[in-house]
Amino acid sequence: MSSSPSPLAWDNLESNDLLNRAMEAHYADIMAAVRRKGHPRSTVMDVVHDLYVKLAAQPDILRNKRSIKAFLCRSAINLGIDRLRRESMEARLFSGTEREALSVASVGTAPDRQLEIEARVAILRDAIAELPTRRRVVFILHRLHHLSPDEIAAKLNISRNMVDRHLRRAFAHCLDCLL
Repeated sequence: MSSSPSPLAWDNLESNDLLNRAMEAHYADIMAAVRRKGHPRSTVMDVVHDLYVKLAAQPDILRNKRSIKAFLCRSAINLGIDRLRRESMEARLFSGTEREALSVASVGTAPDRQLEIEARVAILRDAIAELPTRRRVVFILHRLHHLSPDEIAAKLNISRNMVDRHLRRAFAHCLDCLL
């Protein structure tokens, strides 16, 4: 038993038929338009093929176009430009000397730098522990919980000036311990 295509499938066939006829009728013009933008012949064929694949996935895109030829040429040129940009970026990304590669910042930290950071964190932990209780609470609320001085003042029922004083002294103490 053969099944007949659904109405939606017929619409896609008709739209792809329009695309097929348009590509066939304007193939040479599309190729020439892309070639004029400086692409070699092999790349031009790839661009035109990519255009067909993209448009086949959007079957209704050619309907109601005033000039299908102009649309196809402009779309192919834009795909060619995108391809040149991508190739240029890839060339920059994957070319270079070993010296250039070594000059790029590393994502990870060097082992000695990591040890230095851990030592500084330990010093800061000790410095914070040495702070008087109220000053330590103000400092922790500000630096770790990201509360504003006004929020800290309201939470601890102290004046904003007192919060500022506690923060200045806590920062000075931590800085002294690090130096």
